[in-house]
Amino acid sequence: MKKKISILGSTGSIGKSSLQILNLNKKKFSILLLSANSNYKEIIRQINLYRPLYFVVTDFFVYNKIKKNVTNKKTKILNKFNNVPTKLKFDITIAAIVGIAGLEPTIQFAKQSKKILLANKESIICGWHILSKIIKISKTKLIPIDSEHFSIKQLTNSYSDIDIKKIYITASGGPFLRRPISSFKKIKPADAYKHPNWNMGKKISVDSSNLMNKILELVEAHRLFSFNPKKYEIIVHPQSLVHAIVVFKNGQIKFLYHDTDMKIPISNAIYNNKVNIDKIIKKNNNFINQLKNIKFEKVDKKRFPIVTLNKDKFLSKSGPIILNASNEILVDSFLKKKIPYNGIYETLKRVFKDRDFNKYAVKKVPNINEIYKIDNWARKKTLEIISKNYAKNI
Repeated sequence: MKKKISILGSTGSIGKSSLQILNLNKKKFSILLLSANSNYKEIIRQINLYRPLYFVVTDFFVYNKIKKNVTNKKTKILNKFNNVPTKLKFDITIAAIVGIAGLEPTIQFAKQSKKILLANKESIICGWHILSKIIKISKTKLIPIDSEHFSIKQLTNSYSDIDIKKIYITASGGPFLRRPISSFKKIKPADAYKHPNWNMGKKISVDSSNLMNKILELVEAHRLFSFNPKKYEIIVHPQSLVHAIVVFKNGQIKFLYHDTDMKIPISNAIYNNKVNIDKIIKKNNNFINQLKNIKFEKVDKKRFPIVTLNKDKFLSKSGPIILNASNEILVDSFLKKKIPYNGIYETLKRVFKDRDFNKYAVKKVPNINEIYKIDNWARKKTLEIISKNYAKNI
């Protein structure tokens, strides 16, 4: 019997990679549902190629355009996730929507799926207390497919906190690892897109350039795994081949190595690690030479001041919601040239010091509406600080 698949965010890089993997074994998988926001050409292509039962298009203008022009009558076009029949069940849901927009659909589909392959950070960072309860009640298996958390899970699967001394999350250092710090004020958005190893979207490229992605990954790791947060440390590894290192109390040190291709964690998650990767990506015959050249170094806090943010604050109950929302506004402002590159860290620091920060950070969030309230406060506060300190750029 074919496994029933849904992909939330099918036009993004994770979504497209997942579809390519699934398309190699059409006899085993049936794609029932896809979703996207506004990429009209790619949506039409996917409707015609994969012919899902449902396609959710969240941008209302694009939704109407698709409804008028789609020729495939098999696929029902929806504008909202809550229009998806609740009786529809999936063997695997790949949750790959970027940003806070992915929170509600991920929570919804966790109730309707046997297994969730999770790439949406916000579901963990902002909504973990809700999502974790749902997957427990629904007995849904959750597998993180972000390379670092996939690696930590693989390395620590049969171990508990008492066995582990240290967990290192690796960071490439991005495009500015060797750039003179004195020139950081001149960094432009286009400079931040030039990641040395990964091909990523604009937002994640900026996050990677200043190590904000690693701060967010620390939050995710803290929530996904039951290890003491003090055991986590970020380490720079320019080659991006080792994704996590675990130091055990018994003297063993283990690390997980794989090429910089997201199809590796995705395909292993889909096939429960029983997959011949040579059928999916180009065979790597050079890994011995690659291993000869791998290097690790401590994080330079002057180069990456974001790692000095107060860990107790961004790991507090709702601190991660504030961190995530504020960072989304700051990256968007940097991309629109409203703030300088250094303004991302400087503004985050001010948000953390705001007199109302603790009031919101210690709040329990029993439902999604409360998450949005805190998210909204953080966005407004960040915009207020930007307006006050960078008015000439706006």
